[in-house]
Amino acid sequence: MTEIRGSALVQKLFHTTSYAWVWLALRLWLGWHWLEAGWGKFNNPAWMETGASLRGFLTRATTIPEGGSAPAVYEWYRSFLQFLVDGGHYTWFAKLVVFGEILVGLGLILGGFTAIAAFFGAVMNMSFMLAGTVSSNPVMFTASILIMLAWKVAGWYGLDRWLLHEVGTPWQPGRAIARWLNRDKTQPQVG
Repeated sequence: MTEIRGSALVQKLFHTTSYAWVWLALRLWLGWHWLEAGWGKFNNPAWMETGASLRGFLTRATTIPEGGSAPAVYEWYRSFLQFLVDGGHYTWFAKLVVFGEILVGLGLILGGFTAIAAFFGAVMNMSFMLAGTVSSNPVMFTASILIMLAWKVAGWYGLDRWLLHEVGTPWQPGRAIARWLNRDKTQPQVG
């Protein structure tokens, strides 16, 4: 098997802790944006009580103007958004957006399950972009992708420094998970 190696800079940036400070700065910036967005919605009854803000957003995204096209240009996505409006699902979905933004922000700021937080942030950014909203979403989406690529070191200055060793990854359980998985093997068998 032939291995094609990447550049030394890429290796250091994404795989060593010597550049963890770069990811800390990006994480804090991105996390603050998510936390601030979610917190502003959390204190807004149009998001937390009625979902009217999300209903308005969804209605604008799905409305096709005379002789034009809807901001949500993909039919499958526009149908999904219209389903949320028609079924009144925007009331609970608005809360999901709010708590999602807050949790992504906290995960990134604290450096806990950093790659997972960045993934869900990227999903929200992509959702907003598919609905026709550009604003800061492409920049935030790109930052999330970079943090996901640097998952091994992005949370080094944060909770992941401990969590990755204790919890592990799906392909390699950490110490706490390994102990939990092996607990049945160490229990005396009765019978």
